[in-house]
Order: sequence, then C-alpha cells, then structure tokens
Amino acid sequence: MATAVSAAPPVTTAAARPPGYYVRQRLWQNRPAVAGLAFIALCTLVALLGYWVLPDNSPNASHGFVQIQKERPGLRVQLLRQPLPDSARNNERADNLFATWLHGREPDVQETPIGGYEFSGDSIILKPLGQHSAEAGRPRRLALSAVTGHAGEPGVLRQEIKDKHVIVRSYVLGTDKAGRDELSRLLLGTRISLGIGLVAVLISLALGMAVGAVAGYFGGWVDSLLLGLMTVVWSIPGIMLVIAISLALDSKGVWVSFVAVGLTMWVDVARVVRGQMLSLRSATFVEAGRVLGLPTWRLIAKHLLPNMRGPLIVLATSNFAAAILLEAGLSFLGLGVQPPAPSWGLMVKEGYDLLGTEAGLWLTLLPGTAISLLVLSFNLLGNGLRDAYDPKTPVAA
Repeated sequence: MATAVSAAPPVTTAAARPPGYYVRQRLWQNRPAVAGLAFIALCTLVALLGYWVLPDNSPNASHGFVQIQKERPGLRVQLLRQPLPDSARNNERADNLFATWLHGREPDVQETPIGGYEFSGDSIILKPLGQHSAEAGRPRRLALSAVTGHAGEPGVLRQEIKDKHVIVRSYVLGTDKAGRDELSRLLLGTRISLGIGLVAVLISLALGMAVGAVAGYFGGWVDSLLLGLMTVVWSIPGIMLVIAISLALDSKGVWVSFVAVGLTMWVDVARVVRGQMLSLRSATFVEAGRVLGLPTWRLIAKHLLPNMRGPLIVLATSNFAAAILLEAGLSFLGLGVQPPAPSWGLMVKEGYDLLGTEAGLWLTLLPGTAISLLVLSFNLLGNGLRDAYDPKTPVAA
C-alpha cells in the first residue's frame, strides 16, 4: 500500500536588499535631517514656481510706491488702478507664461496708493495716504473717465471704479525702503540662493572630481603638482578669489557671481576625491580592470568615482550651504548680486543701513532668518546623509 509523502514546507529567505535601501532607511529615521530636507524641498518649489506665486510678479519684484516705504508687516493699502497707454502691448507679453516665469510681468496698469476716495459729480477726489504722500497732504481730483479710460454715464463709471479700479492689497511682511513688497522679494530670493548653490556645487564637483581623480590615480609628479595647486588655492580666502574672478571677467552680474563662487569651492572636492582615489587605486577590482585592458578614463569614471558617491553627496550638501553664505556675504559687501535683484544678502544690507529706525529691525531680521534657516537645513541634511552612509548606524526595524 503506497503511503502519501507530505511535501516539505518551502524555505523562506529574506529578500536581499540593495545598499541604497538601508541608506534611505537611516535617513528617514533621522528627524532633523528629514525636517531640513522638507524645508529645502519647499524652498525649491518656491524657486521653481518663481513669479507665478509672488504677490508682486513684476521683474525682480521691484514694483514699489514711495507712499508706503518702510511700512511694518500686516499693512493693507487701497490702490487706485488706471489704464496705461501701452497696456495692450503689455497684455500681449503677459500671455507668454514662460516669459512671466523667467522674467516676471510688467504692470499693465498704473497703481496709486490712496487713503480713501469720494465721488463729486463726474469726478473722483482722492485722499492722500499718510505722512509719506507725495501730494503733501492735498486731495487730488480726477475725472471719472480718466480712471476708467473711457467715457460714460457718471453712475455707471462710479460703479465700475468701485468694482474694478479700487483694490485693497495686503503686505504681509511690510515694505522695504523703496516701498516694495518684502514677502515677494524674500520668496524670489530663494531662486538666487538655491541657483547660486546649485551652480557652485556643480562647478566644484566637476572640477574637483577631475583634478582629484587625476592626482590620486596617477600619483608621482602629477600628484605633487596638483596637490601644490590645491594648497595654493586653499590658502587664498574665497572672497579674494571671487573679487579676482569678477575683476578678470569685468562684470558683477548674477551669473558671474554664480561661476565665481563655484570656482572657489572645488578644492574641498578635489582633496576628498584624491584621498579616496589613493585608497582605491590598488583595490582588486581596479587591478582586474587593468588586466582586462579597460581604458584609464573608464576605470576612473565607471568604477572608481561611483564608489565615492556617499562622501561626495555629503560634501555637496555642505558646499551648498557654504555657497549660500558666501553669496550673501558678497552681496552684503556690494560685490555679488547687484540691485535691483532680490538677493538675501543685499536685503540684509538694505536693512542694516536702516538700523536705528523702526523699519531697520525686521528688514534685517527677515532675510537674515531666511539665510539661517536654509543653511541650517542643508547642514542638518548633510549630517543625516553622513550617518545614513555609515554602515555602523543602526537601522530601525
């Protein structure tokens, strides 16, 4: 009689996970690093959206009014809007969403802050706004048709003015010394700070990896020569290098500042890559590649540099924060981004010049806080990435 043989239960084995899985797990369990990453992501979103999300989407967010300069946060102002002669041309340009995202949008109406208004027959009487009024406290009379841009019955024109030509605008963070919206300029400043950090990191990585890889792989007199170059550049203050590069290029524009900052930060990357290359060039997989006849450039680019991914990512985050601080310092000294671009360092300088006045405190504090938070976020992320790439860091179950 045949006996039934029961099948053995299948043996379950834990699925092999790639190293990147554990890196991500260590990073997500680091709450400060995740908070820093979230703030960086928020700033990146604001920078990408740019003029589309600004309360004042004029070029460089520089649409200001003398009547409301240096006003405190929470200001609400009535604005009278009148048509401009070239409004049709401006409207055609405003239809281009990409142009608006890149450069902003020129105002297609003339706006005037007012303290109030009242109608008198076929005219409107505008009351001046506070002590900063350019009209020296005297009311101004305008014809109703001058406000609407067309003739009509007085009753109809009055209703149109109430509905379309008189608006209330809020300045959540107040205005600067030129009467510009501080919130719009702070938000637009993220584009400059993140942009200069990104360009500086890309330049420093490209140049530093090339120099460090060549020095570490070939060694000998090549290493000695390039190491001497690194030492000389390392000994020169970054701000002096930026000044020299700006003078050599004979310009102090935004992109010159981006490139100049990037060219001062490659030494850090080169030293790290050189050290890693010296320790890896005699590894077994490199010797196997040489035996197989792989070209030198392929050994370096395809096999050696990818093994330095962790240290380079950590260094890139720290260089990102250093580039933001360097740009802010240069703009504060007048050597970086030039007015009217809304650089955070330049905004700190404008507030610093007003210290001792009521407006000086928040005009200095607001951009200074923005710089501190963004730099702190990159430092927290860098610390988290350093721990995440350390295999000794425990992973939560």
